[in-house]
Amino acid sequence: MTDTASQAQFTAKTLSEALPYIQRYAGQTIVVKYGGHAMVDPSLSAGFARDVVLLKALGIHPVVVHGGGPQIGNLLEKLGIRSEFKGGLRVTDEETMEVVEMVLSGPINKSIVRAINQAGGKAVGLSGSDGNLIRAEKATKTSKDPDSHIEQVLDLGFVGEPSAVDTTVLLAMLRADANLIPVVAPVGVGADGARYNINADTAAGALAAALGASRLLLLTDVAGVLDKEKKLMREIPVADIPGLIADGTAAGGMIPKLETAAHSVNHGVGAAVILDGRAPHALLLELFTEHGAGTLVS
Repeated sequence: MTDTASQAQFTAKTLSEALPYIQRYAGQTIVVKYGGHAMVDPSLSAGFARDVVLLKALGIHPVVVHGGGPQIGNLLEKLGIRSEFKGGLRVTDEETMEVVEMVLSGPINKSIVRAINQAGGKAVGLSGSDGNLIRAEKATKTSKDPDSHIEQVLDLGFVGEPSAVDTTVLLAMLRADANLIPVVAPVGVGADGARYNINADTAAGALAAALGASRLLLLTDVAGVLDKEKKLMREIPVADIPGLIADGTAAGGMIPKLETAAHSVNHGVGAAVILDGRAPHALLLELFTEHGAGTLVS
């Protein structure tokens, strides 16, 4: 058998083996948080766009929620605006919020839309402000002082948490006859009209819960959740998450990911997966293969 014929045979076998998983997710909503290295590597971003279009072609309804931390950080640095993180979240004053909304709802959102459309899809960009999609309130976070062990309240400025989700716009876009792929920037609006910077993982989890998604997929820049020996944890029960945060196994940006995963599963999402966005076709590996990819929160 020639190399070409052998490759064709392998491709056909792979598609056949994926059939049960395709049938499982057909007609289901999958919310994907897209960020990290996968967004800035041209080959990975092009592959991600093709994979999202493939999901739609298979009768699955993907909703993409994107971050943009590195791009926001780069522009803040160019503008000479100091930025800091507390508890894995960016402190956002009014000046920083201007940059956050401009970057997230502008060039990042539209570059993802263009990539999906270039791959043959019909993507539409929007933010949490559109159609009152994500109502937000000021985030209240606490942190324990490592020396005194006293809980301290963190003032994160215009960092928000979803307080309500209106899925009207998304449901209209997800109708079978519309054939649209929503791409959402995580900027919410408060009851007083103030804009809030929402962590993209948190926003994705809120949308997944409101939509009753079958899966929430959180793309990150590590293989998944690692234990103390730096080995991948394949599955984590929701009940174990507070302990992993308390003992430092999960730290920094992994904390909001695990909190989001737990919240979404507790509010009706089938399962949440934290997976390596640096791996080509990570979405397809997770959804259409036996062992998946990353850490499953169930």
